[in-house]
Amino acid sequence: MEVTSLNIGKREKIWVGNNVRETGIYKQPSSASLKVARQGFAEDVVADPGSHGGPDQSVYLYSQEDYDWWTKTLQRELPPGTFGENITLSSFGAAPLKIGDHFQVNAVLLEITFARIPCAKLGARMGDPGFVKQFVQARRPGVYARVLATGELRVGDVVTLIPTSEDHPTAIELYDLWHTRERNPALIQRGLQAPIAERARAAFHSWLDKEVTLKPLDLA
Repeated sequence: MEVTSLNIGKREKIWVGNNVRETGIYKQPSSASLKVARQGFAEDVVADPGSHGGPDQSVYLYSQEDYDWWTKTLQRELPPGTFGENITLSSFGAAPLKIGDHFQVNAVLLEITFARIPCAKLGARMGDPGFVKQFVQARRPGVYARVLATGELRVGDVVTLIPTSEDHPTAIELYDLWHTRERNPALIQRGLQAPIAERARAAFHSWLDKEVTLKPLDLA
């Protein structure tokens, strides 16, 4: 497992429906060595900090294996950074990633906090509003991570997956939970016992407090 691309974006405008919004989703591969701070890459832009980024979602990772699947499915090449990820890895490994799993890269230590939940900006980025639904159904979301230890990364760095020792849910389990109307209270509780992102934690608590069936939310 290795780093195949490091991707950074600048502040740009994007049409989402009939509205123009600012975005940092248009990320381009960088050939430079990049420092990973607690908030992610200093060179990268988070255009909407109310919905994106933050210490629990400071890095977004996607795998080249999933890009290969999309290339076959869409019948067009998708370069690294297309989905707005900061780090493209060659693979996520054979087993489903769990909340609390760690990626060690040089001195950098990342902790998985949640799956990426697509928003309308991804559909706009792909030139197809319906792509968000396709992305959800494909169940290849990539993962968010918090930075536990900072350092520098470069393309080609070896990545070590350190599985959590706890019985935390997988990222895909919580991803499916997020997109269903039949929300399992036991799985919600397991999610709350794991080191999930704070936006997700707040949503999980609200689901339990209301004790009603809710429509899927948007965790951009």
